[in-house]
Amino acid sequence: MRHLRLNRAARTSALGTAALIAALSLTACQDGGQAAADASVATPGTSDIQPSADAGAPAPRAGGAAGSDSGEDSAPDTGQASGSGSGSATGPTKADPAAATRQDGGKDTGPVTRACDGGNSKVTLTPVPRPLNHMLLTVTNTGSTACNAYYYPFLRFGEAQSTPPVIEESKPQAVVTVLPGESAYAGVMTSSADGSGTGGYSTRKAVVHFQGRDGSGSTGPSANAPLSKAVYVDSTLAVTYWQTDMDDALMY
Repeated sequence: MRHLRLNRAARTSALGTAALIAALSLTACQDGGQAAADASVATPGTSDIQPSADAGAPAPRAGGAAGSDSGEDSAPDTGQASGSGSGSATGPTKADPAAATRQDGGKDTGPVTRACDGGNSKVTLTPVPRPLNHMLLTVTNTGSTACNAYYYPFLRFGEAQSTPPVIEESKPQAVVTVLPGESAYAGVMTSSADGSGTGGYSTRKAVVHFQGRDGSGSTGPSANAPLSKAVYVDSTLAVTYWQTDMDDALMY
């Protein structure tokens, strides 16, 4: 009889334990389901709350797209600006300067390097009313191709052993190129207007020598500049650089 009671007690205890385990399992399932439901409510697809950045994610590149440092996962660089259909992202802001060329008769003659001289040009030397004691030296290209009037003329009056100095303020920004039939000009101050010059003399002879590209001295044949009357020169004699305009030549 006692053995029977013990069996019943053990069976009752086992049933109670099983019921307790089942109740706990049911509670856990209910809690998990509620947690999942709560999570689905808290994170809808249109939520205004943005997730925080992942500390381990790669930082965006300067171009705005994230990628690996090695560039394996990034798009290839096509050399074009982002968002444009064509064109280079970077390019020269200025075009490289082209070599100076001249065209004669509609044909490109290429860079002009030949100097104007007495063989392809003629010169005239004429007095002008203003400025006082000034003359205008003109060189005209009589050849069939362009020539350059380099620097300034070497001008000799009479039997002078030296050429007059140049007025440095008259230096142009570029070499003067003279097309066939066209002219370049230089101003000549023959003597001082206030009589301060010394060693003055009169002459009816003037010769022009031309400079070459390297500026090391005269080049080619010289040219005589006929004078209609005697010209008085003194120690203040000076010339300008060759100019493209006669007014520029006479402003010094």
